[in-house]
Amino acid sequence: MAWAWLIAAGLLEIVFAICLKLSEGFSKPVFTIAFVIATAISLYCLTRAMQSIPMGTAYAVWTGIGAVGVVVFGVVFFSEPATAARLFFISTLIASIIGLKLVSS
Repeated sequence: MAWAWLIAAGLLEIVFAICLKLSEGFSKPVFTIAFVIATAISLYCLTRAMQSIPMGTAYAVWTGIGAVGVVVFGVVFFSEPATAARLFFISTLIASIIGLKLVSS
């Protein structure tokens, strides 16, 4: 169950990062409120995950899920560059997340 909490926390990190961008410096109330809510729920889920998963592993996986998700979202929806180097390093990040899961089991 702890890994489900951690995955939920990571997915919500993607949501709050996107809302942060869309809030345009907290000038758009709907996205600002969505950012605050997603952040709070994400941190709650992370806290629940850390009850069973080592802190370093949980934090690394949480930020990794968020980073990968935000990069993919940026490429797909904000026309950010999908260079070979970016894709290579995102794939190494994904491999690292999987590795942390395997050694934490």
